[in-house]
Formats: sequence, C-alpha cells, structure tokens
Amino acid sequence: MQEERKTLGNNYNSEASLRFFRRWWKLLLGVFVVGAIVSAIAAWMIKPLFKSSAVIFPTNSNRLSKAIMDYHYSLDFMDYGIERDCEYAIQILSSKRMQQAVCNHFNLMEHYGISASEAHCQFKLDEQYKSNISVKRTEFLGVEIGVLDQDPQWAADIANYMATMYDTLCREIHHDRAVSAAEVMDGVCAEMEREIDSLSQLPTTAWRTKLIADKCEQLADLQTRNTQTRVDKDLSVSYKYSVDQATPADKKAYPKRLLIILGGSLGAVVVCIFALLIFVKKEEE
Repeated sequence: MQEERKTLGNNYNSEASLRFFRRWWKLLLGVFVVGAIVSAIAAWMIKPLFKSSAVIFPTNSNRLSKAIMDYHYSLDFMDYGIERDCEYAIQILSSKRMQQAVCNHFNLMEHYGISASEAHCQFKLDEQYKSNISVKRTEFLGVEIGVLDQDPQWAADIANYMATMYDTLCREIHHDRAVSAAEVMDGVCAEMEREIDSLSQLPTTAWRTKLIADKCEQLADLQTRNTQTRVDKDLSVSYKYSVDQATPADKKAYPKRLLIILGGSLGAVVVCIFALLIFVKKEEE
C-alpha cells in the first residue's frame, strides 16, 4: 500500500498508469460509449449547412476612357487586377453596403429565423451574416465568395448575387467620383476661357500671343480630360472576370459529425480520468 501511494504521488510512473487503467478500464470504456452516444445525438440534431463559392478576378482599376482615348497611356485596362485591385474588391464585397443589399434582396432576417421585433435583432443578423458569408483572397489574386446555408440553392444564389452586385457598387462609386470631377473641370474650363477672352482684349504683343497660346494648350488638355471623365461617368462595364460561378452543393460542409463524436467521446474520457485521479488521491489520503 505504501508503495502504491508512492507511485501515485510525486513519483508517478508508467507502472502506476497501467494499474490505474486496469482498475478503471470498464468505467472509462463506459464513459467513452456514453460520450459517443450523446455526441452522436447532438451531432444529428445540428442542421447541416451547404457551401457554395464564386470566384472572381478584379479587373485593372485603370481608367477605361484614358486607356482608349490616350495613345500615350501605357497601361492596359484589359489586364487582370494587381494586388491593390484585389484588396479593393475584398473591401467592397465585405462592406456594409454589400451586406445591406444582400440582406434586403434575400430577406435574410426572416430566412435566418430572426424576428424584427426581438431585442438586438440587427446584431444577431450581423453575426449570422458574418458566420455564414466569407470573402477571401485566393492564391493567385482572385477573390472567393463563400456562402454557407441550410439550402444549397440559396447558398449558390447569394454567392452569385454578391458577384453581380460587386459590379453595381463599383459603378456607383466610379460614377459619383466622375460626376464630382466633371463639375470641378467644368468650372476650371469656364474660368480658363474667361482668361483667354480677357487676354484677347489686350493690345497685340509677343508676350500676349505666347500667353494665349499657352492658355489654349492648357484649355485643350483640360477639355480632353473632362471628356474622359464624362465618358467614365456614363460607362457601364464589368469590373471583374467571373472565373467560377457558384452552384448548389450536393454534400454538406458542416457539421463534421465524425469529428464531433470523436471529440465528445475523448473529451468525456479525459474529464473522467481527471476526476478519477482526484478520487484516487483522496482515497489514499
């Protein structure tokens, strides 16, 4: 008995471990089986989720009008986007505007079983949305839109809608900026024309002629840029290449029931072992 106390104390060794498991193996086996049964029941009660993914490549964010109208412009708007464009795309796809558009279009609050009258309903919707919808960069500077849902068709439809809505948001952003830029350029061009008219009223001198020529050259450049801005304002182009459209999945992505059962069973055994060690120690004392 003294020897057993010693081995179960600070000098705990493999022989004591063997004696421990010989003594309690039936109980541990029973706990493992019960843990497996309980975990299996819990796993089967979890509603399965299906995952669909759409993959896009953002296009080059260079100005389309400048690439077409300016032969000195060396960058090709037909190129795939660089890392900067990929980050822009992820930000837009992860934005609140995108979330609101998706939630409104698919009525996700009702779809997720959240009542608009319950407390913190918007917070719950945000958490559910972030849990089920992900946007991440792929290895080759593409963007993957992943959607989990209990209905595989809904998952595919949401992912494809987000890919389409990406173009809509990009057009809105570019249109708003182009409108503001066009307004500024209109004012600058009008002011430049007034300056040229004023100079034309002065007596003819070499200085006046040179100054008017410089002003006319600046005005022509501004008018060209203004024309490009107005072209950008009215453009309706795609800001992405669709690589893979989302399709309904025929196999669930979550939960992994086998992992849940194994984890629950082993977890129950580990807890039981710790409880038995405490029991044995108190018993010997």
